[in-house]
Amino acid sequence: MRFLIVRTDIRAAADDELAAAWAQGQRLRDEQTSPEQRRQILRADDRDAALLLARALSTVGAVRSGRQRVKVLPVGRPDRRLHAETRTGNPQPTNLGPQSRSG
Repeated sequence: MRFLIVRTDIRAAADDELAAAWAQGQRLRDEQTSPEQRRQILRADDRDAALLLARALSTVGAVRSGRQRVKVLPVGRPDRRLHAETRTGNPQPTNLGPQSRSG
């Protein structure tokens, strides 16, 4: 599966906006309707690489001081065979021909 690593600005919220959202049971920030401004976007082909890049971006001063944040977003559908292999630690058999059995 591919991943996007995004560094964005954090929108400031006033106390009254926070109180109004809390009272109405709504979200203060909704990324689907008004996403945060993007500062940097990177791509990775696997989760480990994405987390490594996110860790590197989190050392930026603006992220460390709380003005920006780093997000890791999955893109596309996971490869079921690869997902099962990662979960069990064993490669899944393929239908490429007869397999020998030992026993």
